This record gives sequence, structure tokens and C-alpha cells, in this order.
Amino acid sequence: MKRFWRPLIAVLLAIVLWRSAVFVDETEFVIVTQFYRPVRTLAQAGLHFKWPYQSVLRIDRRVQIYDPRPSEFLAKEKKNVDLDVFVCWRVEQPEFFLETVGTFPGAEARLHDLVWSALADAVGSHPREALVSTDRDVHKLDELVHDVGSRCFERAIEDYGIRVVDVRIKRIGLPSQVRESVFKRMRDERARIASQYRAEGDEQAMQIRADADKARTAILAKAYRTAENTRGAAEAEAIAIYAAAHKADPEFYELRRTLAAYRKILDEKTTLLLSADSDLLRFLTSKPKKD
Repeated sequence: MKRFWRPLIAVLLAIVLWRSAVFVDETEFVIVTQFYRPVRTLAQAGLHFKWPYQSVLRIDRRVQIYDPRPSEFLAKEKKNVDLDVFVCWRVEQPEFFLETVGTFPGAEARLHDLVWSALADAVGSHPREALVSTDRDVHKLDELVHDVGSRCFERAIEDYGIRVVDVRIKRIGLPSQVRESVFKRMRDERARIASQYRAEGDEQAMQIRADADKARTAILAKAYRTAENTRGAAEAEAIAIYAAAHKADPEFYELRRTLAAYRKILDEKTTLLLSADSDLLRFLTSKPKKD
């Protein structure tokens, strides 16, 4: 009989020990519950024990990321803007979190309402240029996000036992219904700037052409003046040479000039009708003088 009870007692003790042992990982909180009511929280990693009739709930204590779809917000000048926002959060008070929220999807739903309300209020108090401007004096995006994170941090701890670690904006865009008009305005602006550049380029090209024509005219005038001066000097020198030759031997000079004229005006295809006493034919028709 004793041999029968000993294995049974050993099995019962093993079951009790297995039901009593709780291993806590460093990435989680373990809430010990008794009849569905939390009695204590195990936050230190390692082996812990509880009563066999108690149960445990495990809650991830690591940072969670809530990344919903982009939403539209209304800026101060009543213009819509698309913001793609994500929220980093983690459980800070596990028992309070279990009582107020219960699950992670429920926590994200509460965070969505909390963060989006604060974000809508912050965006509505700033013009749209404050979110996208490159001017440091106008750009207020960093201040806006910091203000939203600070406001959500306090309320999330007090209301849900959640710590908001960070709130960040991934992307800023325009609603689809106004995007095309904005693109059209941007294209028109670029076309206006391009036209202005082309007009300035045409003006500079005309000025360059005018300067080039002016320089060309001046160079040609100078070259023509130099050529005329050279030609005049050459003709004066030629006249002086002709005069000296004529003075030295007038008859021989006249003969050479007449022969040169024959060479220019007479060939196989030329026919001349001249009188017999013409000076041009004098050397062809006259008889040579005898010494």
C-alpha cells in the first residue's frame, strides 16, 4: 500500500512545484492573479514562486512601435496636410495597464486618440509653412513634435500606465485633391523662371552680338584704312617710277606701254576696227627709222 502512495505523492508534489514555479524573462512583466485579480507583479528576471492555484499574465516590457496609416490635419490657415506619424511606447505600470487597457491593440487605440488629438491641436496652431520651411526662423516642426510628445507623456502615464517614449513624423505630404493644383503651381513657377532666364539669355546674346558687330566694323574699317593707305603709297611709288622711266627715255617708255596694252587687249578672238592714223596702231603700221 505504501508503495502505491509514494509515486502518487511524488507526482502531486511535482505538479504542485510545476504550478508554483514562475520563470520571468527580462523582456516581460509577469502579473500573478488570483481569481482573475492581480495580487503582485514580478519584474525581476529569474525564477519565482506562487501558490499553485494562482495564475500568471505576461506583458511585454519592450518598446513597441505604433505605425498607423497617414492622416490629414488642418493647419492654421485652414489648409490640409498629410502626416505619417509613428509612436514608440512601452508599458510602465503593468497592473494599471491591465486594469485600464488590458491588451496591446486596446493600448494602441488609446494612444491613437491621445496622440492624434494633441497633434491636431498643435498643427492647427501653426501655419503649414512651419512644418516644411527651410528657414530656421519659420521652421517649427521639431518644437511641435517635442510639445506633442510632452503632452502625451503625462496623460499616457496617468490614464493608462503607458510611457510614450517618442513621437516622430516620417513624412509630410499634401492631400490628393490639392496635390495636382500644387504641382501645377510649381510647374508654372518653374516655367516663369525658365522664361525669365531665357529672356535674360536673349538680352545678353543680343548685347554680345552688338558688341561683336561693333568690333567687326571697327576692325574692318581699320583694315580698309590700312589697305587704302598701302594702296595709295604703292600707286604713288608706281607713278614716281613711271615718271622717272618716261623722263629717262620717252620713246622707249611709250613703246613698252603700247606693247603692254597690245598684250592686254589683243588675242585670237579680238577684232578691232581702228582708223589708219590711230595712235594705238602707230607702232604696227609705221616704218622703222633708218639710222
